Amino acid sequence: MAYNAEIANRVRKSLAKRGGFKELKMMGGLCFMIRGHMCCGVLNDDLVVRVGRERHGDALSHPHTRPMDFTGRALRGFVYVGPEGHRRAQDLERWLKRATDFVQTLPRKKR
Repeated sequence: MAYNAEIANRVRKSLAKRGGFKELKMMGGLCFMIRGHMCCGVLNDDLVVRVGRERHGDALSHPHTRPMDFTGRALRGFVYVGPEGHRRAQDLERWLKRATDFVQTLPRKKR
C-alpha cells in the first residue's frame, strides 16, 4: 500500500501550524505522531483520523467515513475519511482538529 503525497503535504502543512509532530511510515501509509501517539495518517487516498473510542460512533455518522479496518477487524477509535470528506480545506482542518484534540487528552508517551 502507499499514500497520496498531495494529501500528506496538506496534513503536514496543517499540523506544522500546531507544531510538535513527527512522521512515521507505518502500515503501508504515513502516520503523524503527536506526543508519541498516532494522531492521524494517510493511507492511499484516505485520511486516517484518531477520534477516540467515545467519539467513534459520532465520527462514523459523518459522510464519507468508515471504520478503520486495516487488518480486517475494525479498530475502534480510528476512522477512515474518504477523499470527498477531506477535499475541502475546512473539512480537512475539522478532522485534524478532532484528532489533535483527542491526542492532547492522552498522557505523553515516555521514550
